[in-house]
Amino acid sequence: MLPSRSKLSVAVFLTPPLLLYGAAVLLPIVQSLVLSFFTWDGISGLHFAGLSNYTFMLTEGDFWTAVTNQLGYLVVCLVLQLGGGLFVACLLLSLTRGREVVKVLFLLPAVISTVAIALLFQRVYSADPAGPLNRLLDLAGLGVLQRPWLSDVHTVLAAVSAPEGWRFIGLYTVILYAALLTVPKELEEAARLDGANQWQVFTRIRFPHIRPVWLTTSIMAVTYAMRGFDIPYLLTGGGPGQSSELVTTYMYKTAFLSTDFGYAAAMSVFIVVESLVAVGLIVFLLRRKAA
Repeated sequence: MLPSRSKLSVAVFLTPPLLLYGAAVLLPIVQSLVLSFFTWDGISGLHFAGLSNYTFMLTEGDFWTAVTNQLGYLVVCLVLQLGGGLFVACLLLSLTRGREVVKVLFLLPAVISTVAIALLFQRVYSADPAGPLNRLLDLAGLGVLQRPWLSDVHTVLAAVSAPEGWRFIGLYTVILYAALLTVPKELEEAARLDGANQWQVFTRIRFPHIRPVWLTTSIMAVTYAMRGFDIPYLLTGGGPGQSSELVTTYMYKTAFLSTDFGYAAAMSVFIVVESLVAVGLIVFLLRRKAA
């Protein structure tokens, strides 16, 4: 329905980013899909393996341990990023001064190097010498809760998930805060005059209004968490044992330590598929609630 001149302008501006996206994202996905049907050690020739990589993947206990850990990692990240981001965004609406300072402070972790964040949390979780977390527990009279957070199999998964969740709270806070600013004030004032409390105003007016933005942020948070790699790998490398092993870290070790690139490619395809399934479920659930 656009004029021919407008169509040409759209094509001119869209073609370069689409080509870049195809070369940087779609082409590697296709290459991984093809490689997943072969065995390859990175040096010798490719050997066709059919579905053996997928068969082995779906029957291997270590892989499913990584999948289970990935789900736990995802839950912690979503609670901190989306729940924390929405909570802080709502608090920002009630501030009369210092909003910009607060937004900048919350957004800073998103632009800090992941290596720096990993080193920071190594100090925070340190048991010997005691890091800030263990010292704080001691000062609060909760010394019985002190532990080596990155060496304890019961706490390590939450410990490696928290930095990733903390890192992006500010990003989602800013996005959701901008969405909340677009909610018509007249509707909120009318609801309050009708006797609605703060929770009812949020659930009946604010959240339905920002639902499209919530859908986008949910997709971003889920896909980023499913591809999470750098901070967990830098903190523990998947240990102790496999207690913090994620699918991404296991894929990396399989490819570059075990030099089984075909099997690693099969895991990368699994990550793409589970991300698409997760996005589909999010869209389905949110649209169903909206209806």
